[in-house]
Amino acid sequence: MPASRHRAVVGRFPTVRRTAFLLLSGLLTGLSLTVPAAAQDAPVQRASPSDPYAGHITEAARRFGIPEAWIRAVMRVESRGDLRAISPKGAMGLMQIMPATWAILRARHGLGGDPYYPRDNIMAGAAYLREMHDRYGSPGFLAAYNAGPGRYEEHRATGRPLPAETRAYVAALEPIIGGGDLAVPVTVATADPLAWTRAPLFIVQVDSRPSADRRRADGDPAAPSAPESATDPARPALRSDGLFVARTDSAGPR
Repeated sequence: MPASRHRAVVGRFPTVRRTAFLLLSGLLTGLSLTVPAAAQDAPVQRASPSDPYAGHITEAARRFGIPEAWIRAVMRVESRGDLRAISPKGAMGLMQIMPATWAILRARHGLGGDPYYPRDNIMAGAAYLREMHDRYGSPGFLAAYNAGPGRYEEHRATGRPLPAETRAYVAALEPIIGGGDLAVPVTVATADPLAWTRAPLFIVQVDSRPSADRRRADGDPAAPSAPESATDPARPALRSDGLFVARTDSAGPR
């Protein structure tokens, strides 16, 4: 073989080796990226044919502070898991929300326009359960959810019996809702409706301590500051000490 031809053949070997190396590297890189991606997608697929709404239920329970078991129990009794269910009175979807109630909940919680969409219907139902529980406690919130708050309030005010359907509904769900520790998350999360009456705004100070001693821990005065027209311009330093400034002159109240 001539020397020039030998050099040409030998010179092609590094090129072939580099090409093969690059192809092999690309193949290995593709495999290394594909396998972890498939593994990462697995935990996201929480829904299954036997539990297709698991992710929506978990999201709604966390958002509105109620147990998942409440949502599942109501869904099972209300619609038996039929997302297109509609009652003779017009209640819609998995959680059987009435049209007027849906319109309010949709606007309040930023839900979509389709009341049968599983996520939004479950969100609306969970929000309504929480609202009824905060208003009526357990098990009254179940009756209010099924019969409507107006009908339940009439029952409480006049003693008029609830519909047989509602009584059966409460009887079926009360053992689930009231059993074990299911009510604990809601009880803890519920705000005290009378807390505002005990706010520092309503505390009357009768001692003669300087107003600076009556400030809250965050440094804000316990009550709104007095209007500027009510302060003495000769003593501007007292303006930031709050409403209850101790007077040292003998002029008395103005």
